[in-house]
Amino acid sequence: MVRDETLLDVRGLRVGFPVAGARFVEVVKGIDFAVGTEKVVLVGESGSGKSLTARALLGLVPRPGRVGAEQLRLGRTDLLGLGEKQWQSLRGTSLSLVLQDPKYSLNPVLKVGTQVEELLVLHTRLGRRERREKVLEMLEAVGLPNPTALYDRYPHELSGGMGQRVMLAAMLINDPRLLIADEPTSALDSSLRDQMLELIMGLVEKRGMGLLLISHDLPLVARYCDRALVMYRGNIVDQCRATELATSSHRYTNTLWNCQPSALSYGRLLPTLDRRLLEEQQ
Repeated sequence: MVRDETLLDVRGLRVGFPVAGARFVEVVKGIDFAVGTEKVVLVGESGSGKSLTARALLGLVPRPGRVGAEQLRLGRTDLLGLGEKQWQSLRGTSLSLVLQDPKYSLNPVLKVGTQVEELLVLHTRLGRRERREKVLEMLEAVGLPNPTALYDRYPHELSGGMGQRVMLAAMLINDPRLLIADEPTSALDSSLRDQMLELIMGLVEKRGMGLLLISHDLPLVARYCDRALVMYRGNIVDQCRATELATSSHRYTNTLWNCQPSALSYGRLLPTLDRRLLEEQQ
């Protein structure tokens, strides 16, 4: 359900990088959007600027990249001009990020419990026993079996789906207002993708959070999200209810939806996009 409270307010967000010849190339080109206590998905082909948008919201655009905006607010917090210590205080508390593959997010030499507990050590004053109890509760909340045994296991002992649930537990342990999930199901097989998205959506709704989901899988997000933002070459070119992605009249959104291979399209050419016509529509 979409609610009125605005958690994230983005106006004129730009991300760019210097290139040879003292030129500056913008890859996110002044986009506007807002996220409330709802589930919003950001879709588009690879290279359209989705992940850079997410990293800009978290203060994680790598140097020499530059981020600018007319307004960038999380609740009452102005994100523009935050120092590194302020970002460290914000990330993992008010704002959290779940990445694509737990293999690259979890430390292979630290036990699962230690890694989830680390967010409590950094951001709370809870004692050791209280931290352990909260970690066990969170591991259970994300659907992991036998949290007590899992607490002392290492990441290499987990399946991909279990590793992603551990990452989700770590990102939710401090009750953030907004969760950004960057392709959280791309490293999972098809049988686990629905399970993972159902889990994320259920936890977001139960905790009254906002969600900004980044995905390529339009049919999947159409079933689970409230609103969709469609990116093309650094711009948001279309916005609609997620359930209306299949019927959008925008050339780009329509092609994205219909160019997906399936049993029904077997043996037939998939539709392609005449980008010149798209540029004219913009």
